[in-house]
Amino acid sequence: MPSLEQACDYGRGGELSAPRLRTDTPERAGLDPGELRHLVRDFRTLTTGDRPWAPGAVLVAGRGPVIAVEEASGWAVRYASYDPEADAGVELPPEARVPVRVDTPFDLASLTKLFTAVAAVQQIERGTLGIDARVGAYLPDFTAAVTHGITVRELLTHTSGLRPELPLHDCDADEDRLDLLRAEPPVGVPGTYTYSDLNPLLLQHVLERITGRPLDVLVHDGITRPLGMTSTRFGPCPGAAATEDQRRPWAKADRGMLRGVVHDENAWALGGVAGHAGLFSTAGDLAIFCRALLAGGAYGPARILGPDFVELMLTPPGLGFAIDQKWFMGELAGRGAAGHTGFTGTSLVLDPATDTFVVILANTVHPRRRPPDNRPRAEAATRVARAVRGA
Repeated sequence: MPSLEQACDYGRGGELSAPRLRTDTPERAGLDPGELRHLVRDFRTLTTGDRPWAPGAVLVAGRGPVIAVEEASGWAVRYASYDPEADAGVELPPEARVPVRVDTPFDLASLTKLFTAVAAVQQIERGTLGIDARVGAYLPDFTAAVTHGITVRELLTHTSGLRPELPLHDCDADEDRLDLLRAEPPVGVPGTYTYSDLNPLLLQHVLERITGRPLDVLVHDGITRPLGMTSTRFGPCPGAAATEDQRRPWAKADRGMLRGVVHDENAWALGGVAGHAGLFSTAGDLAIFCRALLAGGAYGPARILGPDFVELMLTPPGLGFAIDQKWFMGELAGRGAAGHTGFTGTSLVLDPATDTFVVILANTVHPRRRPPDNRPRAEAATRVARAVRGA
């Protein structure tokens, strides 16, 4: 079996390097500047007012190897706490607030699942993991997965029937959390789509068992290091945008105002490295991730996946990726667009048909969680769709 470094640096074997991203004009990207001006205007309104969509946000959008929009707006840290009686954040004085910059890291939340999925498909490409193999073949101690014949493909496509989550954060010890995962049976009909954090958590255990390496090492060595994503890592991440004043009863744990530590309570209970959440990154790094996939798995001299395996990930029903979901992809949906969202306010969309990508990072849960409003993400993707020239 080749080493991770060998497997991820195919470009050094004589293959032509894939173009790296550069910042240029909308015209150079083949995008309409008027539509992008509207996009930037709309984006800036998201962080204004007493109750903004998000205290702070970063937007990156482009086509091909060109970043045509790169904007930051609002505050990475705006609130000291949440006041439940007033149902409002307790604002920090202006001199104590931290503005968002284009290179501010954010808690990616469920965008972490995409990296777990890529790490799994890398093993499928190498032949060390079977896409239709039973999870029990790799994890014989996971009795429920063995009994119910859950497959790797079902984990990657959220069709295992596993419930959305378990209260791992309420367990007293790591062994208790592991026992819950081992014993958890499907509650839905296998083969039917049910989005679940448990799928990438089981996938994490499969990957760690077959490689002998923890997930954070697999992601670093197999994805972020070869792509040059130097700002993408599992926490802690001290300079990140703040998230929630996490207190009961509106949260599942009493942790106070969070900044630079994972927001998801289960990922926190698991030590911050989990298959479903835990990564921090910048919009620029995620643009590189999008660009590598749009280019068939290559970026610069590095290749993290072969084109056929990228196509497998981005072809319905998708492996790890959501495909053609209009609720956050807007008018990019319907032509094979792929992407994901995260509970903290993050999202990315990449559209192979037009070679476009949109990344929005935001801290919508600062200072407390609330029902997600996905319209701004869908509207941003729609603006990019309408900006495409000659598609």
